[in-house]
Amino acid sequence: MEAAGKEEISVEDEAVDKTIFKDCSKIAFYRRQKQRLTEKAAYQALLDSVTTGKDSTRFQIINEVAKVPLLAEVYGIEGNIFRLKINEETPLKPRYEVPDVLTSKPSTVRLTSCSGDTGSLVLADGKGDLKCHITANPFKVDLVSEEEVVMSINSLGQLYFEHLQNPLKQRATKENEEDTSVDTTQENQDELGLWEEKFENFVDVKVNGPASIGLDFSLHGFEHLYGIPQHAESHQLKNTGDGDAYRLYNLDVYGYKIQDKMGIYGSVPYLLAHKLGRTLGIFWLNASETLVEISTEPAVKYTLTQMGPVAAKQKVESRTDVRWMSESGIIDVFLLTGPTPSDVFRQYSYLTGTQAMPPLFSLGYHQCRWNYEDEQDVKAVDAGFDEHDIPYDVMWLDIEHTEGKRYFTWDKKRFPNPKRMQELLRSKKRKLVVISDPHIKVDPNYSVYAKAKEQGFFVRNHDGGDFEGVCWPGLSSYLDFTNPKVREWYSSLFAFSVYQGSTDILHVWNDMNEPSVFRGPELTMQKNAIHHGNWEHRELHNIYGFYQQMATAEGLIQRSKGKERPFVLTRSFFAGSQKYGAVWTGDNTAEWSYLKISVPMLLTLSITGISFCGADVGGFIGNPEAELLVRWYQAGAYQPFFRSHATKNTRRREPWLFGEEHTRLIREAIRERYALLPYWYSLFYFAHVASQPIMRPLWIEFPGELETFGVEDEYMLGSALLVHPVTEPKATVVDVFLPGSNEVWYDSKTFSHWKGACTVKIPVSLDTIPVFQRGGSVVPIKTTIGKSTGCMTDSPYGLRVALSTKGSAVGEVYLDDGHSFQYLHQKQFLHRKFLFSSGVLINSCADERGRYPSKCVVEQIFFLGLKKQPSSVTAHSSDGKAQPVAFTYCAKTSTLSLEKLSLNIGADWKVHIQ
Repeated sequence: MEAAGKEEISVEDEAVDKTIFKDCSKIAFYRRQKQRLTEKAAYQALLDSVTTGKDSTRFQIINEVAKVPLLAEVYGIEGNIFRLKINEETPLKPRYEVPDVLTSKPSTVRLTSCSGDTGSLVLADGKGDLKCHITANPFKVDLVSEEEVVMSINSLGQLYFEHLQNPLKQRATKENEEDTSVDTTQENQDELGLWEEKFENFVDVKVNGPASIGLDFSLHGFEHLYGIPQHAESHQLKNTGDGDAYRLYNLDVYGYKIQDKMGIYGSVPYLLAHKLGRTLGIFWLNASETLVEISTEPAVKYTLTQMGPVAAKQKVESRTDVRWMSESGIIDVFLLTGPTPSDVFRQYSYLTGTQAMPPLFSLGYHQCRWNYEDEQDVKAVDAGFDEHDIPYDVMWLDIEHTEGKRYFTWDKKRFPNPKRMQELLRSKKRKLVVISDPHIKVDPNYSVYAKAKEQGFFVRNHDGGDFEGVCWPGLSSYLDFTNPKVREWYSSLFAFSVYQGSTDILHVWNDMNEPSVFRGPELTMQKNAIHHGNWEHRELHNIYGFYQQMATAEGLIQRSKGKERPFVLTRSFFAGSQKYGAVWTGDNTAEWSYLKISVPMLLTLSITGISFCGADVGGFIGNPEAELLVRWYQAGAYQPFFRSHATKNTRRREPWLFGEEHTRLIREAIRERYALLPYWYSLFYFAHVASQPIMRPLWIEFPGELETFGVEDEYMLGSALLVHPVTEPKATVVDVFLPGSNEVWYDSKTFSHWKGACTVKIPVSLDTIPVFQRGGSVVPIKTTIGKSTGCMTDSPYGLRVALSTKGSAVGEVYLDDGHSFQYLHQKQFLHRKFLFSSGVLINSCADERGRYPSKCVVEQIFFLGLKKQPSSVTAHSSDGKAQPVAFTYCAKTSTLSLEKLSLNIGADWKVHIQ
């Protein structure tokens, strides 16, 4: 190991052969559960053991062979949620239960016991329309809503629970004390990885033996499932064959393979199921390595069943079975009963929190590469944007900005005066983001390392010393972010007095936090490394990155004395990461297929709570051709996190390096993003307060339309815009599906309109981004674009009013100071509602609690779908004064344009069209 520290570390350490990652056949707990090793008999519930406490109903479950009771607890939780926990009744030592993900202890609803048949127990919530029907033998739970069974648990008998055991050396050798549930022949132990699991040159020693858990869920009438990011896969989850489960295990996979179920950088163990009339969610709260199998039986119209001498026809509805398997911990699962998609989003965010309200600058465009070489390079790139009239908000610095990959330092030769560099950016109201990874270079002269070592803040190896592994700086130790004291200390490192050369425009990027350990098993940390509380790494692997982002966000808030919103991007994440910032899809490749897969990947993140997500524009690895780069900018401009990034040794690709025509097209795409900022910012506010995703698959907006359930090449941005990125080279036409039989859709460039519920062929040239505004919506925009979001604070607004088939439209805008917590603590915000009906557009207050003085005016209103030319247009202020308004009507496109208005965005007013 010591020698490794002296070697030069290169990108090649990360860009490794994919065979160093396990497939299912190499995962011992998967093999054991598939062989149903300990399951020679079914589990049964002992209903005579039922006790009802203040919060939960408890009973024992026992398996005839193991004869060791498990304890099951059923909770009713506010907002139509059930929680089922299964643990050993008397474990050898406590089993890990995931802390810090739930925002608080969920409020429970008392479940009342209704009479069931003998051998069953029925628990109902207060309203009585949701029931939990527990069958004793074999043990099964049915979730019943309005007399319909929507979900069954353990109906396939796949409940699996390996009990902790004394270490081998302490175990009695007498035959009569041998555990009958485990075949202990040496050969079988090796195959099943009970006490030791070998992979390549690594041996994972399990002190208390195997401890995996598993459970099956049958979803009745459901064929469409979504969620469980992160995989470079389709939005709709696919059936898994043997050895082909979805893996949730955070790993640093450089240039990951697409259409693959292997785990990559983050894990959210949460899936949604949707059918006509109902949406459900299953949140499996477990941070150890997890595998999910899915098997859908489509509906069969008729099946022949033998009933006595007569063959009868019987309808069989579809069903999807989901099997969750985790390496350790307990079974702790939340059943979100909907019934609508937005109910499920609310239920999940009630448990794990909503998307943090981002500072406005972070919704602008971000410019990044590994690496901008020095202060001169930063200055030149910054000037290039101004010279080419391209707005941008944030300059990014990767690992080379530090002194020898020591985070919180600056390379004195390349960045001798970081404050001066930040002042240059500040003068144009721009920001800087720097990288801070969790590995700390082993160097007693590096103060961060010395202090962390002295206080015992590193993850330990199983022998008790500090864990050491190789990463960018060479030999490194890894901060134990699971320890609250470590998080507190790490947060304090961002204080301006501690982080020399930092200013209040500096924000942070957490990378490599899976954690990535070069030359470790699967490029990560050994599972038997030891964390705070003596927990093994295996118990909490998937939550390590979540904790780093939490500590970083807290550090940025603290340095501003609690006043300013932080911006933190993380590569690794877990359920609840949305509370701390943004996520991206990691090390993608400059190929068309990666542009295409970014859409379903981001849709999946969005519906699992992480709205602030994006993919590296242009592809991180390799050199995109000009056409691909343009198309990627056009797609990225309509995705929540908008950043261009490229790895070392790629050709420079600032937007103006591909010839004048391509520069113009990229400029247009970025300027469209800036024009739409009021809409984006409002969507983020609604995600923050009402849990609604920003980037939405069509099925969320059109839950009653079967044909939307599998669409993943286009999506809704909020409820008003439909975006269909062009993801094929040399495309001249794209097929766009416009949903909703009662809808009308307007092309946002040509103003052509179509009735919904059809697929239209849209001609595209390289300057076309197919974006459609939904009839019945009002979209707020900015009419002038500045150098950055900060330069546009007082610039005027415009409204794009698209009329529905009934001739009406509604929309909202939210604004505040864009950077502080005043919106929360002092209610300093404006939330306005626009309603157009019967020829009158009204601006009224949507939330009376908010107060925010804004100089901004609406100077332009553009109507789409206005069938006849008006004779007059007048604006009426709240004091009753009327003013004639100049207008232009185009009969060919049925559009009306009102210009040179001066209507305050925060005041009540009306515009009459006669």
